[in-house]
Amino acid sequence: MIGREIIILIGASILFASAVAGYLAAFHNDVSVKEVVSTAFAAVIGLYCGRFVERKLRHG
Repeated sequence: MIGREIIILIGASILFASAVAGYLAAFHNDVSVKEVVSTAFAAVIGLYCGRFVERKLRHG
């Protein structure tokens, strides 16, 4: 169970970081590591908040 959560955390972090970096490179021509990491971190926190709420609503 914990292993699955760690894999989801790592995968989501990589996915969001690459998406943010791609967006910044394509539309702003400037990729800042600080912006990529902070935005990816916020997205992963949002993902886990959504997973927590979904689990609470499913189990009652």
